[in-house]
Formats: sequence, C-alpha cells, structure tokens
Amino acid sequence: MNDPEKTIRDFVEAWSRLDAAELASYFCDDGVYHNIPTGPVSGRKNIEAFIAGFIRDWTSTEWDIVNLLAAGNLVIVERLDRTVIGDRKVDLPCTGIFEMEAGQIKVWRDYFDLGTYMKALA
Repeated sequence: MNDPEKTIRDFVEAWSRLDAAELASYFCDDGVYHNIPTGPVSGRKNIEAFIAGFIRDWTSTEWDIVNLLAAGNLVIVERLDRTVIGDRKVDLPCTGIFEMEAGQIKVWRDYFDLGTYMKALA
C-alpha cells in the first residue's frame, strides 16, 4: 500500500543508520534532492553519491519529527536533526517538503540555515 506519511517517517528514521544506499533507495530513479543552500541533485545514483559525501564524517545522527503534515502525495516535515560530526554536536532545525510518486520520493526540498550548521562546526 502506498502511504506517503509512513514512507517519510521510515525515511527520517533510516538516517540514523547512515547508509547512503538505503537512503537513496527511497527515491524514484529520476528523483530530485534539493538541499536548498546548494543546488539540486537528480537521479538516484547521484543522490546516493551526494548523501555519501556529506555524511562521510558524521559519527551519528537522529532526526526528531516536530510536525508532520501529509495530504495526498505531499508530505511536509519540520525536524530537529541532531548530528555528531567528529566530536562536535550540531542541532539543526529543518523543514523538508516531499513530493511522492508511486510510494517513493520524487522531489525532496530541505530548508535550513546553513550558518547554523557552519557555526556549530567552527
């Protein structure tokens, strides 16, 4: 059964395993991940490589869902991403907008303040 809300809840939980291949498997073959402070990445293989690159130095991450709204094939998730990079903790408020197609992520746009992330790493 195609349940966009459950799929995205599972996707958010999957981040704690830090497995780029698993995370990319949630996307359509021609899916798009747009981490808004950077440019969009298209295609499951490119998304996997992109995710692998930025989680490379992560020690752990847990994403807490603050609010989740689902309507049809649209899911909006307000989160607090709690990540450890080396010995530094980064608590990053984010909002992700997911457009779903046939049970997979077609487009994911993630909004956050890059300055908050960079300040935590400084």
